[in-house]
Amino acid sequence: MPKKLDRRLRVGVLGCGPIAQAAHFESCTKAANADLYAICDVADDLRQRMAATHAPEKSFADYDAMLADPDLEAVIIATSDSFHVPAAIRTLGAGKHVLCEKPVATSVEAVEELRQAVMASGKVLQVGHMKRFDPGLEAAADFIRDGMGEMVALKAWYCDSTHRYPMTDAVQPLMVSSANARKPAGNPKADLDRYYMLAHGSHLVDTARFFGGEIVAVDARQSQRGGMRCWFVDVEFANGVLGHLDLTVAVRMDWHEGFQIYGENGSVIGKTFNPWYFKSSEVDIFHETEGASRRVLGADGHFYRRQLEGFADVILNGAPMKGADIDDGVASVRAMVAIAQSVRDGRPVRLDQVSGEV
Repeated sequence: MPKKLDRRLRVGVLGCGPIAQAAHFESCTKAANADLYAICDVADDLRQRMAATHAPEKSFADYDAMLADPDLEAVIIATSDSFHVPAAIRTLGAGKHVLCEKPVATSVEAVEELRQAVMASGKVLQVGHMKRFDPGLEAAADFIRDGMGEMVALKAWYCDSTHRYPMTDAVQPLMVSSANARKPAGNPKADLDRYYMLAHGSHLVDTARFFGGEIVAVDARQSQRGGMRCWFVDVEFANGVLGHLDLTVAVRMDWHEGFQIYGENGSVIGKTFNPWYFKSSEVDIFHETEGASRRVLGADGHFYRRQLEGFADVILNGAPMKGADIDDGVASVRAMVAIAQSVRDGRPVRLDQVSGEV
């Protein structure tokens, strides 16, 4: 891990649930330019267990009390999806920067309200699309920008696997839960179409936008057969690129995620692994002038730590934002709502004409 720098961002983590335990606590302790300054959770038993394990400087049961701490500089919001927007608005109002787990919101109206709060605050808000910090994807984006020339078409897929949990259980820490944890109203998994789109579709949409640019319209179909849900989405990019997205849950095979991109001066083929392996995507970049492909090693595949370091670099040093900003978060939510509406109505849908929930 990189050596700790002298000036480090003092970060608080809101929520001590699975994503904090699997990703964010460790990222704060390993990041070169950030520290785990504080944690906050209403469940006393869970918070005390996490404080004993990860040793933050401070521990809070009350979120407003944590936000009132003058030494706290930024917060990672690691709560359930429905809590993201109200927590982020409170954080910005307290003068703290925000790194919010994806999806940043679950409706167009909520994410637009958050955008207004970000603009009024003058603070940094980064959405937790950590795949942008995958070295393989970064190399692909560099080639698209500097060497590919005009892009022609993009295909991307995100297919969760029936075998995912035995594999991730072997590499993730044992998750600690609490009967006192705050939960959203209702069961988020009661509507699996919505749950899969928010949990997995948000990654697929952001990856497509990271490479292809702004999405202006979608034409989506969905099938449910053999216990699987499959979305095929034809995408219209603002730059005229043709796009096709495949979201399938859950395939009867290994984790299947990747992309193919065709351009004027070359092409890119990428294979992305289950994120909990912390393994950089295998990305083959073909240069037409050389008649050969190159692949970066991407040895540092801790996307969550690299995401936090990028966030801290923006705040501490004024570095350009490498992650997803609030405009990216708005576009992602609008795309997911448009996909759901297109499936329901059986017609193409423009992103600038949608409203409502995913």
